[in-house]
Amino acid sequence: MSETTIEVLKSSGEKVQFSMDKLRNSLKRSGADHDLVENIVSKVKNEIYPGITTNEIYNRAYALLKGKKSVFASKYKLKKAIYELGPTGFPFERFVAAILKYSGYQVKVGVILNGLCVTHEIDVLAEKNDSTTIIECKFHSDKGLKCNVKVPLYIHSRYNDVKEHWEGTKKENKKLEIGWVVTNTRFTEDALKYGICANLYLLSWDYPKNEGLKDRIDRLGLYPITVSSLLSNREKQFLLSRDVVLCRQLLHDKFFLDHLGISQNRKIKILDEVGQLCNL
Repeated sequence: MSETTIEVLKSSGEKVQFSMDKLRNSLKRSGADHDLVENIVSKVKNEIYPGITTNEIYNRAYALLKGKKSVFASKYKLKKAIYELGPTGFPFERFVAAILKYSGYQVKVGVILNGLCVTHEIDVLAEKNDSTTIIECKFHSDKGLKCNVKVPLYIHSRYNDVKEHWEGTKKENKKLEIGWVVTNTRFTEDALKYGICANLYLLSWDYPKNEGLKDRIDRLGLYPITVSSLLSNREKQFLLSRDVVLCRQLLHDKFFLDHLGISQNRKIKILDEVGQLCNL
């Protein structure tokens, strides 16, 4: 059976043709070298069958990477790791704020701002130089869901309400920049069309091209703590509850590993993995 005739099942329930190139590219992003990538592609190719889920394919490739080098597996699971920030969405807001902080912004999470008509709780308020940016985050714990047009419509109306009050009071002489909408999934076509037309900045897993969440995270080494292939789920949740959202933060707050009762040998391995992820 040729590759092009094999249909696989996405988490949304949609059937799509299996793409060897897509698997190959995702493996390359993990940092694995050519030989390892081709070795894994070959093994996965021999094991797939019509109707296999993309999650099963992912689990197999992840296991093979982890068996070779944990940091490769961690980078490979980035998309899944962002889903693991849920289910409330609040850790995702803190994660977005952390990315902006390490990009040179001063950030606040959960800020109340006055609008002309009503007050609004803003997910993330980011300031740089003399400009302020309002950022709203839409987290989906269901992998099959996309961010539809209702989201930018709603956020645009909130932004306009805040802007009218802001400009009427000339708040702190700081300019209010265009509003942002950030999601961990993807935008529907209508959501993208509306966002562009309404002059909103849209940021999703892979949009804008080469500037999506995955690109920014890889480029800046700002991986969520949930990517770690060495920490248990319980340990990750403990760290998230202590506001340790990024792997980079763990390097500065190593004492949390002692609170978890992690052995010195395992602690060294975890910090080594984290250091490699952060390019430090």
